[in-house]
Amino acid sequence: MNRLFESSLLNHVAASSLRFDYTPLLTAKAQPEQKDLVVKDEKRSREIPIRVYLPTGQATAPVVVFSHGLGGNREGSAFLGKHWAARGYVAVFLQHPGSDDCVWKDKSLAQRRALLKQAATLENLLLRAQDIPAVLDQLEVWNMETAHAFAGRLDQKRIGMSGHSFGAATTQAVSGQTFPMGQHAGDLRIKAAVVMSPTRPLTGDTQQAFGAVKIPWLLLTGTKDTTIFNRTDAKSRLVVFPALPSGRKYELVLNKAKHSVFTERALPGETASRNPNHHRAILAVTTAFWDAYLRDDAEARKWLDGETVRSVLEKDDQWQKK
Repeated sequence: MNRLFESSLLNHVAASSLRFDYTPLLTAKAQPEQKDLVVKDEKRSREIPIRVYLPTGQATAPVVVFSHGLGGNREGSAFLGKHWAARGYVAVFLQHPGSDDCVWKDKSLAQRRALLKQAATLENLLLRAQDIPAVLDQLEVWNMETAHAFAGRLDQKRIGMSGHSFGAATTQAVSGQTFPMGQHAGDLRIKAAVVMSPTRPLTGDTQQAFGAVKIPWLLLTGTKDTTIFNRTDAKSRLVVFPALPSGRKYELVLNKAKHSVFTERALPGETASRNPNHHRAILAVTTAFWDAYLRDDAEARKWLDGETVRSVLEKDDQWQKK
């Protein structure tokens, strides 16, 4: 994040803190601790790198998992992890082998697009979906080890799942999406989900895929949220919300936001300046959502369900709930 963009974002955050009794934008002054580890899934002979942002202090905290997009890694979207941890969440950012930055690193520009497209497969989606319970299992083990840095720090009953792009598809898969033939890849430990750049099912009926989602979902996208892979355009991302059952479901569509809005860097070919209020809005609504549904915070729920949420949005941003 460049200094000008970061300064603008901080100014927006500071201004908003003066307006409301509850605000999801205030953070602790101390920076969260950052730890890089590797989860070894012996059953699959697979190693999953993770980056964990720990809140200050030693109190037990809810856990929020994040899955990166195609070609990303555990270092991406750090603005989310730092803010969530500053708000008292243990933020666990995964890196998925086979669909991470190793796919395109050290390759020519001409090769990268083809290699990334080849990695956007159902096989890799399944591997990613299996990475989530593997990491949650290991976190349980570390939480019980008295000598480990995570000992007693993780609230295993309050787990949220999130992700961007291919990570959104991963989040959907483990948080309630139904696949053809009635198959599920869900993990019942997940209590709420944030889906950034939602993805319609590649096959089958959208209503069937999302009509049985039981836990709270927050969808975020932009009016210019397109990607070259799977011919996914901004319009197609809007079909997921109507298919969800009513009750604790939300959608934010940021005006003129592109696919890279959930990261710190523009994608190749993006030349338009970035709107700092987009990150401010993303941080605000996701934090309020976690507060409402992982902490059972009634004020956060009221903030989400009322008109106050509009205070962090711009006029042409679209917000709806059901």
